[in-house]
Amino acid sequence: MAKEDIIRLTEIRIKKISKFDIDKAKQHIETIEEKIANVKHHLANLIDYAINYFKNLKTKYGKGKERKTELRAFEDIVASKVVMKNAKLYVNRIEGFIGTSLKKDEFVTDCSDIDDVIVFRKDGKMMVTKIDSKIFVGKDILYVAIFKKADKRTVYNMIYRDGRSGPSYMKRFNVTSITRDREYDLTAGNKGSKILYFTANSNGEAEIVTVYLRAVGSIKKLKWDLDFSELLIKGRGTKGNRLTKYAVKKIELKEKGISTLKPRKIWFDDTVQRLNVDQRGELLGEFTAEDRLLIINQKGFVKTITPDLSVHFDDTMIVLEKWIPNKPISAIYFDGTKERYYIKRFMIDNPNKEERFISEHPKTQLELVSTDFRPMVEVVFSKRSLENKNVNIEDFITVKGIKSLGNQLTTEKIKMVNRLEPLPYDPPKIEEVEVVEEKITEELGLDIEKIDSEDTTNKSPIIDENKKKPIIKPKKKTDSTDQTTLF
Repeated sequence: MAKEDIIRLTEIRIKKISKFDIDKAKQHIETIEEKIANVKHHLANLIDYAINYFKNLKTKYGKGKERKTELRAFEDIVASKVVMKNAKLYVNRIEGFIGTSLKKDEFVTDCSDIDDVIVFRKDGKMMVTKIDSKIFVGKDILYVAIFKKADKRTVYNMIYRDGRSGPSYMKRFNVTSITRDREYDLTAGNKGSKILYFTANSNGEAEIVTVYLRAVGSIKKLKWDLDFSELLIKGRGTKGNRLTKYAVKKIELKEKGISTLKPRKIWFDDTVQRLNVDQRGELLGEFTAEDRLLIINQKGFVKTITPDLSVHFDDTMIVLEKWIPNKPISAIYFDGTKERYYIKRFMIDNPNKEERFISEHPKTQLELVSTDFRPMVEVVFSKRSLENKNVNIEDFITVKGIKSLGNQLTTEKIKMVNRLEPLPYDPPKIEEVEVVEEKITEELGLDIEKIDSEDTTNKSPIIDENKKKPIIKPKKKTDSTDQTTLF
């Protein structure tokens, strides 16, 4: 510090410095007293203070910081339904092992490490166990799959021999609840019992089989057909209906069955973006084993899936409904490459494949999708001088291939496209014609005489999981790109 500064400071009178400090202290004390009084007022009116406090938070921090998340209610989560399938299940049928580490053996299905596995053996025993790397469940495994608790739609059709030389019985049953790692006997319980025929049907299908008897003694009828749909579905512990007292030679599948269960009603709950059978949300319809769901999203992808209650749908989905194979899909879109608007109508040729029906150009934008048979739309132009136009899409373009560009709608800029009430549609009447049905016999049975003396490997030929594929009539593709302009 310079000498001049020190001299200047010593010339200031002490009284003046003291007076300045006293005024500042009094001002500080008055401020504290005002704050104390304010706090006492808030304590006396605590409810009003709390309300004003939260209102002030919204005013102070809400502007420009709007919510970016979406508020939704959550349903009860079942871990086995949402867990990722991160493992593969394998089986060694002869030795009786199942697990995720048996990669040299037969592959069964994808699974998660918390799934349960249901196993049926040729001796008529059944059990459910937790999945693991390697588990012994008993030799001669007949059928193995992921077990779904409380599943009343999966029905098992079975024919078994009671004991070594006893009569044969037939039964239909489902497995809804069990004690894990406990063996259940599906036969009458006599030693030497054996399953002669077995199918697992995910939607309660009931097939027709042909039963062949051994030509022993004076048996006159050595062959007849058995329709499983005539049997009632009962519990797994029932003995079943008597099929025959004579020795069975083999059993062949004659005709694949259809579901004997009522079509299942399925709803879509938009709140949780999930399917359900509990009447929550919008009813999508009644579904059989062959029916599928149609899904279209804003990015221009279309696909069909079987209605699985564990499927979760993303927010870009714009169409979800029961798929009708002969109903065309209509789309209006802006093509980023051509920089024009187009209309197209197409059918789904491959129901098992997800396809894109608009171009991948970043400027391509889907304006509207309709699944009506005879859709009507209103086109609103950006220019106010242009009047709105109603378009009958059915008359404007025919049904073409899914990869076709479509017909040009307009060169003008469109403000929006509004969906109008569709024109009435009468489904075509199908004339009754006489059809001679050709019966096809497919041998999926076993020769019982051979099974006693030979070991079988891989899948037993008497297993038939009845996995049905939907029958789709493919439509002829045309890649025509007519440049018809509407306006």
